[in-house]
Amino acid sequence: MDEILQIENLSKYFTKKGIFSSKTITVKATDDVSFTLKKGEVFVLAGESGSGKSTIAKLILKAIDADSGRIIFEGSEIKDDKKSLEKIRMNCQMIQQDPYDSINPRMKIGDIIAEPLEIHGLGTKDERHQRVIDVLHEVKLEPAEEIVKKFPHMLSGGQRQRIVLARALAVNPKVILADEPVSMLDVSIRAEMLELMRELQKKHNISFMYITHDLATARFFGQRIGILYQGKIVEMGPIDDVLLSPKHPYTQALIDAISEPDPENRLREKHIRIKEPTEKQDFKGCRFKPRCPYAIEKCATEPNLGEKTSNHFVACYVDLD
Repeated sequence: MDEILQIENLSKYFTKKGIFSSKTITVKATDDVSFTLKKGEVFVLAGESGSGKSTIAKLILKAIDADSGRIIFEGSEIKDDKKSLEKIRMNCQMIQQDPYDSINPRMKIGDIIAEPLEIHGLGTKDERHQRVIDVLHEVKLEPAEEIVKKFPHMLSGGQRQRIVLARALAVNPKVILADEPVSMLDVSIRAEMLELMRELQKKHNISFMYITHDLATARFFGQRIGILYQGKIVEMGPIDDVLLSPKHPYTQALIDAISEPDPENRLREKHIRIKEPTEKQDFKGCRFKPRCPYAIEKCATEPNLGEKTSNHFVACYVDLD
């Protein structure tokens, strides 16, 4: 598979002041992150809340500016000029987490889905209307001719998220950034939504970057995965290799945190019991060191992402095998 999107050494730092002091704190939301997305691939970006996953999506779409690094789409670097911005925003669409806040409650469904077509000047009014009907059929919202006349408050949360998916599909994107697209949906319809996304991904050969903290859905939907911790990728590789044979202590901890409906699990010994977290900036060397029970003297120097096995990369000095 050819690479459609390349992220090279992407960094974004934010500064903030304490509530009761004038001390300025630098938060490394994204720190020297590099990965690729191939054509027709689902790449998962996983990690706990605050690890920088959504920041990376915003940086790719140029919603916020990076401090350093490059975003390369179809072999061309995306810069701040109008041509580059139009290219990335036309071909790369986003599905937000909250289907209640991500669509305008004052607009009818038909207008919501047609809006990106109008912004990019695609088609006549009649052609745009037909495209709206077509994508509503694709996301299985029927009858489409009635749905277009409704307002968001007349739909359920699951239906609203299908509207967000339909809006993303309207311009025939090559890449979709799905930011926790099922986390706010009822458990009973999460699998249904993921199955629909996978069906559309294969049908249109769309590349997905699937952002999540849920490793169970990640394995169901993804092909490769990058584990993000405090703005840094600490493990990356084929999804089964990473989740079935994790090489980084943080990945092990995430897997241990997955709940399973088995009463015997309360007696099961965890592979790793991480220590209590400290402030984000209170580290030297490996950023997981303050929470890692395997930390050694060498961890005072931050490890680079290195290939442990074929296409399986880990940023850790300790061999957990």
